[in-house]
Amino acid sequence: MGRTIIIGGGVIGLSVAYHLAKRGADDVILLERNQLTSGTSWHAAGIVGPLRATPNMTRLAMYATELFPRLEGETGMSTGYRRTGGYWLARRPERMDELHRIAALGRHLGLHPAVLAPDQVDLPLLNLENHAGAMHVLEDANVNPVDLCMAYARAARAGGVTIREGVEVTEILSSGPEASGVRLADGTIIDADRVVLCAGAWSKPLAEKLGVALPLQAVEHMYVVTDPIPDLPDPMPVIRDMDTGIYIKGDAGKLVIGGFEPDAKCWDAFGPEGDRPFLELPEDWEQFSPFMEAALALCPALHNAGIQHFMNGPESFTHDTRPLVGAAPNVDGLFVAAGMNSVGVMSSAGIGRALADWITDGAAPMDVWEVDIARADPMAATTDHMQNRMQEAVSDLMAMHWPFKQPKAGRDLRRSPLHDRWAPAGAVFGVTAGWERGLWYAQNEQERDFPYSVGVQPWYPIVTREAAQMRAGAALIDLSPFGKFDIAGSGALAFLNHIACGQMDMPVGRTAYTQLLNSRSGIEADVTVSRLAPDYFRLTSGAATRWRDQALLRRASNGFEVTVTDVTEREAVIGVMGAGSRATLAEIASDGFAEFPFGTCRDVHIANIPCRATRLSFVGELGWEISIPVARAATVFDRLRQAGAQPMGHYAVDACRIEKGFVHWGHDVGPDVTPLEAGVAFTIDWDKEFCGKAALLAQRNTLSRRLHLFDVEGSPLLLHDEPIWEGGRVVGLTTSGARGARTGKDLCFGLISISPGETRRDTANRVFEIEVAGRYHQAWVLPEVPFDPKGERMRA
Repeated sequence: MGRTIIIGGGVIGLSVAYHLAKRGADDVILLERNQLTSGTSWHAAGIVGPLRATPNMTRLAMYATELFPRLEGETGMSTGYRRTGGYWLARRPERMDELHRIAALGRHLGLHPAVLAPDQVDLPLLNLENHAGAMHVLEDANVNPVDLCMAYARAARAGGVTIREGVEVTEILSSGPEASGVRLADGTIIDADRVVLCAGAWSKPLAEKLGVALPLQAVEHMYVVTDPIPDLPDPMPVIRDMDTGIYIKGDAGKLVIGGFEPDAKCWDAFGPEGDRPFLELPEDWEQFSPFMEAALALCPALHNAGIQHFMNGPESFTHDTRPLVGAAPNVDGLFVAAGMNSVGVMSSAGIGRALADWITDGAAPMDVWEVDIARADPMAATTDHMQNRMQEAVSDLMAMHWPFKQPKAGRDLRRSPLHDRWAPAGAVFGVTAGWERGLWYAQNEQERDFPYSVGVQPWYPIVTREAAQMRAGAALIDLSPFGKFDIAGSGALAFLNHIACGQMDMPVGRTAYTQLLNSRSGIEADVTVSRLAPDYFRLTSGAATRWRDQALLRRASNGFEVTVTDVTEREAVIGVMGAGSRATLAEIASDGFAEFPFGTCRDVHIANIPCRATRLSFVGELGWEISIPVARAATVFDRLRQAGAQPMGHYAVDACRIEKGFVHWGHDVGPDVTPLEAGVAFTIDWDKEFCGKAALLAQRNTLSRRLHLFDVEGSPLLLHDEPIWEGGRVVGLTTSGARGARTGKDLCFGLISISPGETRRDTANRVFEIEVAGRYHQAWVLPEVPFDPKGERMRA
């Protein structure tokens, strides 16, 4: 395995070291510039909350409840771990919807959450007269952060890890595209086969020197510790008053009160005090007073309690309030675990183990897309953007998590080349991976500013209006942000046939839908590939996965005579979709669209401008994707509008794709889901060799779960991760949902367990219910997609 250097002696770096030792790594060096825990770990609140908003994040967090007590037995050192239970409090009724959803997920994963009325909260010291309810989580706990770190360190040393304190790393070294070691402040170079960057708020410049952008920003994060308060419960449950953004926890007869505020104060980790260990920043009662006032209203006993200590210390947050973990996309051998958003102590167990497994095995042990560093757009790491994001990124931890909520701070990171055309057409913009994209198109001011809702979405009538345009006319869809990669060279065909399960040896001018698989046959990317010349292909993937896909292609291309070029921003792409799309294009094109089969592409002239037209559709209608040089895209757009085509937003696209049964990577499919499970086996060419084929062959006759499309009664808001019940037990979770734009059906995909040899018709005869926000809705597996099941409109 060779040498591994870990930079950072906080709770994350120590956990990675511990878990690498457990995996048998025999040459691990951890370097800490000051003393262990001296950055941010030492002043963490130490709350352990295993229940998170998604299955994989909950699985990562739950491991702490197993590891922290086990460490005590391994090391003979106390970690201070103690199960206390906890309450999530809701003041507004809509928050109860969120708590019901999270509780259902937690129960499915083996936790014991319970949703309660206010009078069922067994904690007399709380004033709950203004609350709508609560959720109790039995497994909530506390741990002592410093004691935990010392236990990690002792166990890591016992496993052979070398820990050096007072050693500052000033540079991560590289040889070509690979990390090769570190340079210390005294000029010493330590060679390594891989480097793991766990320096928290201080990680950013070390990564930037290698061209790795980390969207991190340190802020001042505060809590107070009261004097001892008589008659506190023992143990004192962890309290999260979600709608005021505060938490309260017990601490040896005292209370710790903290919160997550809007407009957090940015702190310069590289300023005059940035190198000071165990740094405490000045008290800031002006910033903290809203939290203190909320705590006094919630817990009247605090009126008689003094404040023993005001803690204000640095903490690093990310652009989207999710950690940055994994292999750097553009530097091999460099791994990152930073930006823990104030939950690093709790996260240390799961993230440390996952990253150690990733390093040891060469691949992530599970689907970690939610925290994968490769999700981050490099432009998000700029100082201005990150400081703007701190207006809401910190408070987002506890702010109301509305369905379809859009950020307000840090907008306009990336704009489509046609942004100035979509905007006057009525676009109500939202953000996808930093790109501004039209969610829907308003026809008046009233349609621009709908309130958020946990029920039927107020913009749904616009979705139906926009989709209806395709019945006889043509709709225009902004597809420019999709990731676009040119793959060229004498080895291009061999390369693509290796990574794709579909056959790429197709005639020039053909376009194929396929998946790129890992060795376990999981779907690493869901793409289309067009053959533009014998040794030249265009691969198109999703907007959100651009940087991840680029890294995947770069790494997989080693050993092939091929170049991979990201051309995402060279072209604007307009989807022209609907029964009238052929006539619309023919009116302004000099090339005929009459003889243009589905799944083909060709060079055309539209408005006398050279373009490429590809006949595909993600909405299930006749249509083309038109790729246009950026400089001339506005002219094509204007001519399409003059020909009568109308804009269509991405909410309508999603509502159309689901009623056609089209899957979405990151929701319905991903690295842990195979093409056989996803129902896209029609893309596989079993007669050729490709990455993951052996695993797929082994699965053909042993399939135990499968993705199905469900029709659900009762008009629930279907999102994702809702439990699917059959015969009193959970047999799967939903993966995505929407109300069909043309059928009006409430639809969702669900990944459910099946019996060996069970056909799709067999599954359609089973009886299911889906639990949505505390209510059960009858659901039917659809034997065929509800809109145009034979594909007659799309292939017309």
